[in-house]
Amino acid sequence: MTLTQPTSPLTTALEDYLETIFREVSKHSFARVKDIAKARDVKAASVSSALKRLTDMGLVNYIQREYVTLTEQGEKEARRIYARHRMLTRFFNEILKMPYEDSEKVACAMEHSITKDGMDRLVRLFEFLTVCPEGPQDFIKLFHKYLFAHDNVPADVRPARDKKDKSLKIEDKPMTIYDLKPGCSSKVTQITTHGAIRQRLIDMGILPGTEIKMERLAPTGEPVWIVLDGMHLSLRKHEAESVLINKNTD
Repeated sequence: MTLTQPTSPLTTALEDYLETIFREVSKHSFARVKDIAKARDVKAASVSSALKRLTDMGLVNYIQREYVTLTEQGEKEARRIYARHRMLTRFFNEILKMPYEDSEKVACAMEHSITKDGMDRLVRLFEFLTVCPEGPQDFIKLFHKYLFAHDNVPADVRPARDKKDKSLKIEDKPMTIYDLKPGCSSKVTQITTHGAIRQRLIDMGILPGTEIKMERLAPTGEPVWIVLDGMHLSLRKHEAESVLINKNTD
């Protein structure tokens, strides 16, 4: 199924509403006007007006006084926005040591304007900190080296390890989402693919530190069904194999 883009660009305010709806749907499978109004600290009339516009754009399903759900395109857009919010919040909170509440406010202001390249580099920073947690204090210079060294590395090459290295043992092989057993969960450490596929995974919210649960695997080997943020997503085999995870599974 081909997803169409909204007929008109999303405004900052509508992106905020879409993100709020996404959070509510993640928790309850639906959102209500009064809950959206409370979360946004606005009147119900303002919410109804925004929902009508989002409905016209094909992003939400809403009938007056009924529950609100996201369309397939709406969920895709909401995930993209929420992924940026999550990474920016972590950056200001974990790297710059700002209070969490302040980090959320700054992230909310910046998530609408950060470019795809800016988001990709932010994700790479967290990947670097995950795979090199005990590096020297001058980690920013190391990160720059890490970033540019991997811009053109094929997706099937493990970061920071030469493909010709014969010392790679079976037990050292990196674990991916595809290796998870049904019912097991683990946290993402790195996305090894590049280009449009990498961007799609990032926009879905598959980010360093996020928890992924394997739901099931099709008999043919794909698609791979996972649970992320309480919602069910499907990945192709090559996508699942490009996401490295922590070997410690639950």
